[in-house]
Amino acid sequence: MNHPEIPFLLRRRQLLQWSSAGAGLILLPASAQAQGQAAATPRRGGTLTALVHPEPPVLTTIAHTALFSAQVSAKVTEGLLDYDFDLNPVPQLATAWSISPDGLQYTFKLRQGVKWHDGKPFTSADVAYSLRTLKEVHPRGRATFASLADIQTPDAHTVVLKLGKPVPYLLTALSAAESPIVPRHLYEGTPADTNPYNNKPVGTGPYVFKEWVRGSHIVYERNPHYWDAPRPYLDRLIIRFIPDAAARTAALETGEVQLAPGNPVALGDLERLRKQGRLQFTTEGYQYINSIFRLEFNLERPLFKDVRVRRAFAHAINRPVLLNTAWYGQGRITPGPISPTLKRFYVANLDVPGFDLARANQLLDEAGFARGADGVRLRTTLDPMPNEGSVRSSDYLKQALAKIGVEVTLRAQDFSSYVKRIYTDRDFDFHFGGMSNTFDPTVGIQRLYWSKSFKRGLPFSNGSGYANAEVDRLLEAAAVEIDPARRVQQFTEVQKLLLRDLPDLTLVAPDTYTIASPRVRDHTVTGTGFLGNLAHVYLTA
Repeated sequence: MNHPEIPFLLRRRQLLQWSSAGAGLILLPASAQAQGQAAATPRRGGTLTALVHPEPPVLTTIAHTALFSAQVSAKVTEGLLDYDFDLNPVPQLATAWSISPDGLQYTFKLRQGVKWHDGKPFTSADVAYSLRTLKEVHPRGRATFASLADIQTPDAHTVVLKLGKPVPYLLTALSAAESPIVPRHLYEGTPADTNPYNNKPVGTGPYVFKEWVRGSHIVYERNPHYWDAPRPYLDRLIIRFIPDAAARTAALETGEVQLAPGNPVALGDLERLRKQGRLQFTTEGYQYINSIFRLEFNLERPLFKDVRVRRAFAHAINRPVLLNTAWYGQGRITPGPISPTLKRFYVANLDVPGFDLARANQLLDEAGFARGADGVRLRTTLDPMPNEGSVRSSDYLKQALAKIGVEVTLRAQDFSSYVKRIYTDRDFDFHFGGMSNTFDPTVGIQRLYWSKSFKRGLPFSNGSGYANAEVDRLLEAAAVEIDPARRVQQFTEVQKLLLRDLPDLTLVAPDTYTIASPRVRDHTVTGTGFLGNLAHVYLTA
């Protein structure tokens, strides 16, 4: 598989090895990203048509976390930082920063000479307003910035954050997609979540919003006054919405669409497209937002209150077979809840229940579920998240569990009904679906296992109803621990306890692909990938 962008990516990996240590000044010159460029000179001009599916509900993420909104937001509204492939911070609207030794004060130096798309100057007042707003209305920002006690702006290009307690992942939470900086003069005095500029954004980014034709496309045009001249190289960026998977594949094959992130085609089409050799594939750019797929038990159900039953289910699953049949081999078997993409926290050698049908049958016998005359021990219902990987995985799980006398009924429903059933109605036995680890375990993992996040109606949280005092203690300690090594150990202990208790079974970390025409260069230059601003991208002749 030929990757014309790989030499550039490797140089970027070397270039972007800047420290994100917990104390001391980290001074990153604004020109650093311009060094180590690929040998080819980027070509100016042209229109790039990209694909996002499904259509985003809103175009700015100041009050939203929808992935598809995040994919478009950063083209206009930027963040203080971007992140390399190892999630080390890279300058964006902030050029330098320092953290006090106790982790309670962050000081950011802002880029000078930056203007909003309407010509107003970008200043520290915009940053202060945006961070306060994220703390108030953003679904994840409410937790990320909960300890933000005060924001000081001693001058137009300095911001000082004062925290009530340490937030060790704060420096990783400042990307454009996660924590966008919006213009105070267009937002102040209005509810941020309903502000009209959420759907006609004004930002500091490389592209200026022109139109959103619902059900069809978004048009962005080159910002001629962008602070990182001569970028952007494109004249125009068009984002298309194509609901049908076969039509998305055809659009890529014909060149109607030249760039598509997030596994835009059916898994069964990937190998065929690769063999054709006319498109380029990369799994880079998903370090910041990454997914795991898991089977979660409802611990309120009498059946799953017995850990022997949960362990029997685990022993019935042949993980390599699941990966190869449901995911066409596109991914990695994952022992615990943390994706291999989060290298600092990933533990590969957890004590995972292996495939062992004899042991599974023995455990169900011990739990009192003898086989009936028809060979069935028990009957239960599995709710798959309505996406291809989850549905195919659930088909496999139904067959696998039948081998130990468990008759599974699969229940299909649309996405909103699925979310309501799991998190509001609590009307399920067990379900299979994906969860994002995000950029840090406190943000992406704690919500799934912390007893305090078990709340009816709170989506994508502790759906099992799991409660373990020691796990709570470790999660809460890791959320404020400023020693990186100690924090890694805390999350390691959490994962070991989860493998003992089995409130869920994390099974697969699927590969996520961006597919591009060979004409599209430098579309993935940091760990945020398509969630970034696409300022570097250009088209060859």
